[in-house]
Amino acid sequence: MTPEDITAVQNSFAKVVPIKDAAAEIFYDRLFEIAPDVKPLFKGDMTEQGAKLMATLGVVVNGLRDLDKIVPVAQQLAVQHIDYGVEPGHYASVGAALLDTLEKGLGDDFTPETKGAWETAYGTLSGVMIAAAYPDMETAQ
Repeated sequence: MTPEDITAVQNSFAKVVPIKDAAAEIFYDRLFEIAPDVKPLFKGDMTEQGAKLMATLGVVVNGLRDLDKIVPVAQQLAVQHIDYGVEPGHYASVGAALLDTLEKGLGDDFTPETKGAWETAYGTLSGVMIAAAYPDMETAQ
């Protein structure tokens, strides 16, 4: 990730924060549309789950300039999610739902450059998470 990518992700996420509850709802609606098989993995209150999602995204986004601190936390989170039934293929669905949510929530502010920055950031972190949770996989994509 370039410094410009990080700035684009952080600046765009700052615009999501005021609409975080709506963004979380958009995200989960889209995720369950893209990957209905993941819906049974969510057993708790979805409003609470959405708040956790947005808080976690905030920590990650704000920590992008210090990946040495964020990566171990992301790896631990990925390993914990195995117990919830998360599989490697779910990461692509989450990424697609995230990008769709950002596009819908940010409108014209979700420029091609901003989208590319988010794709890079998510690809980096999801790759690290998959590698940590599923070390026997040949590729962490």
